[in-house]
Amino acid sequence: MSTERTGNDALDLIPRGTVFTPEQITHYANSDTRTLDEAIADADLLVATPHSGAAIPEELAEFLSPALTRRLQYDFSDVATAAIVRRWAEIDPRIVAVINPHPRLIRDPNRKKPADVRSDLAAAIERVREAGAWQKVDLTGVDAIRPVTFSFFPILGIPGTDEGLQRLVDAFAETAEQGLGVYERTREELTDRFVAQGLERGGSFTRLSFHDTMNTTTTREGAVNVERAEKDRLPAIVALSNRGDHDGEERDPEDRPTMDPAALRALAAAHREGFGAATPDDVLLNQPYLGSEEIRAAGERFGAMRAEADAAGLRLGAVQAEFLREFLLGDAAAAELQEPGTEWIEEDPAHIDEIAQACKRSWDAFRAATA
Repeated sequence: MSTERTGNDALDLIPRGTVFTPEQITHYANSDTRTLDEAIADADLLVATPHSGAAIPEELAEFLSPALTRRLQYDFSDVATAAIVRRWAEIDPRIVAVINPHPRLIRDPNRKKPADVRSDLAAAIERVREAGAWQKVDLTGVDAIRPVTFSFFPILGIPGTDEGLQRLVDAFAETAEQGLGVYERTREELTDRFVAQGLERGGSFTRLSFHDTMNTTTTREGAVNVERAEKDRLPAIVALSNRGDHDGEERDPEDRPTMDPAALRALAAAHREGFGAATPDDVLLNQPYLGSEEIRAAGERFGAMRAEADAAGLRLGAVQAEFLREFLLGDAAAAELQEPGTEWIEEDPAHIDEIAQACKRSWDAFRAATA
């Protein structure tokens, strides 16, 4: 399959054969002088970024659409989260962070892992092929596998033979274990360590799933300026989600809140303070998203051990933070992306630090309010 491109040739690829280690994707303050054990002992928050990877493993390059550009590649990730969370981990000894190095193209770790990854990928690709390029496609039931962007640009050049499709499916399944699989195992192993520590000494432990989304999607020319439907738009700063209603309270007895509702409201107030919100509506609860698999799975686990945690004096919670990407990138970068193009923006280290400092302030304020 040809890899010649009509747009920018310089896609960001992870070199063939790269296998990430837990140490490479785990971040905490003063890692040159502190061990991970010491970091966990000082921390009460595990931050996970399931969608932060944008670079694509080179093993999959032959299957990529010739029309894919760096702008489309990066837009399909929660691109602002990795740099911000890495910086936050550098300045805040109360957190440990784990960053997924693979893009959601491989498989989305914020969706329930399919029992048969190969079968779901084949089904998703077939639906995309039937719908046609840039046409809306229903991926219900197979949305852990996403061969199209949010604007339904087909990232993959779909093979025309059964043999080619099988090679694609096998390449995806095998490559996932080199990065995505490492992220998922590391996230759960870190959770185990935090929980074991909490059961011994009490206190609190929170799992935060950190995301960003733009309120616009892309055109065929690369301009990220097509407004999402009003019901899908994020507030000006962040949506905090615990699977509850707009006050964080239980919405469905079969879908219990993953974080105590009063604690979620305190966290929202802390974010309004930490980020200098202009209005209360700059930070909303469970709008437009309820939170997905990472907090759902953690919430189920924490709920099942509630009696044990209560006996140990341990408060457990899981929350999703979905930041407005325009806010995380800054006004100048957001304006640049509204124009047609094939390149992504240059990240501003000063702005990254500003957002990371605000994250730290927000969680410090939350701790003070709930101590």
